[in-house]
Amino acid sequence: MIDFDAYAKYSKPGPRYTSYPTALEFSENFSYDEYIKELLNQDSKTPLSLYFHMPFCRSACYFCGCNVIYTSKTDKMDRYIDYVSKEMEILSKFVDTSRVVTQMHFGGGTPTYFNAKQLEKHIKNIKKHFKNFSEDAEISCEIDPRYLNEEQLKVMVENGFNRISYGVQDFDEKVQKEIHRIQPFEMTKNAVDMARKNGIKSINMDLIYGLPYQSLESFKKTLETSLKLDTDRYAIFNYAHLPWLKKSMRKFDETTIAQPKEKLEILKFTHDFLTSNGYKMIGMDHYAKENDELFKALNNGTLHRNFQGYTTKGGADLIGIGLTSIGEGIRHYAQNYKEMSEYEKAIDENKLPFFKGVLLNQEDILRKSVIMGLMSNFMVNIKDIENKFNINFFDHFKSSLSKLDSLKDFIDISPNFIKVTPTGTLLIRNIAMCFDEYMDKNVGEKRFSKTV
Repeated sequence: MIDFDAYAKYSKPGPRYTSYPTALEFSENFSYDEYIKELLNQDSKTPLSLYFHMPFCRSACYFCGCNVIYTSKTDKMDRYIDYVSKEMEILSKFVDTSRVVTQMHFGGGTPTYFNAKQLEKHIKNIKKHFKNFSEDAEISCEIDPRYLNEEQLKVMVENGFNRISYGVQDFDEKVQKEIHRIQPFEMTKNAVDMARKNGIKSINMDLIYGLPYQSLESFKKTLETSLKLDTDRYAIFNYAHLPWLKKSMRKFDETTIAQPKEKLEILKFTHDFLTSNGYKMIGMDHYAKENDELFKALNNGTLHRNFQGYTTKGGADLIGIGLTSIGEGIRHYAQNYKEMSEYEKAIDENKLPFFKGVLLNQEDILRKSVIMGLMSNFMVNIKDIENKFNINFFDHFKSSLSKLDSLKDFIDISPNFIKVTPTGTLLIRNIAMCFDEYMDKNVGEKRFSKTV
């Protein structure tokens, strides 16, 4: 049995570790020329993962922390597609676009706010530059069921899309009204049925706990309702309340947002409910059916985590394309401009719209291996790390291991492995933070959500 009451004391601000170092370390000190050098030095035998940010939405969902542009003008979206195509033309000077593409993801914003013709044009532009998609490429798209029709789905399926992720968050009407996202169950069901009918093989559903006016009873109903859709995966996120960063979050009455202990009650029920209904916990926040490839990858230690979430397609260089997109190489992270005017200006000057990033030193690369091992597979293979980086693990990480003492009930340490216990998986961010060399200087920074 998991003692969820014991977890509340561990709630503190901490990264979600979609990257290490985290985005807090991105700066303009990593120059454009250094970034280009990193792209040119990439191994042409290494596959590519492509991320396309599609930033437009019709209106604000008040809980959202994404980089979004609100518009009702389709000409803005046509213009954006043209600029993304120009960005790919410039990119092809520095990246061998004949490399195998093993993963492509459309994120937003609302990718399906683009109509079918716009999506088709965008995909054709992509395939004009990146022609070598692997047969088993993971091609996915985030979808808002409020903006989806059969024509759009057909365009995606005809172009190889095989995974979609539906944003739901909560089915409770009061919660939906408060977060400014009215989305009846029947609307979501129709979107799921449409995807199945058109041949989409894998469907994920996003839910969020900790939203205003949620209660244990209301979220139970949301979970019970969601089960009717029989999706292959769930992403159950802890709401990140960051009103100092996102103005829309200031609309919430903070007294209606659950405290850590209340959120843990919801999490406990969620965990028990999903695991008793055929799903297994996969990495942080994620659940999948036992026959899902993510579950198999977790069991054999090959699960990988990047900005798109969990995937079996590790070992690829991630290229972020479009406004505010983030790319990742062996030694760098790079982010595009967040403002459209700056994004377009760079492309008009025949430059990549690179804004900032970080060049990893050897210590960063070492700690990234440890932290991502924990975040992806709940374990660290100590001997592999020692052999790869020519270190004595216990000497090198003496300080980190002492920080783990307060979490010793949630980990097993042997000469060969650090393994997170089943109860420890819920504190994986806290465990990973012990190996984060930047945490001490970021204490007090209002940039991270609570870990519990």
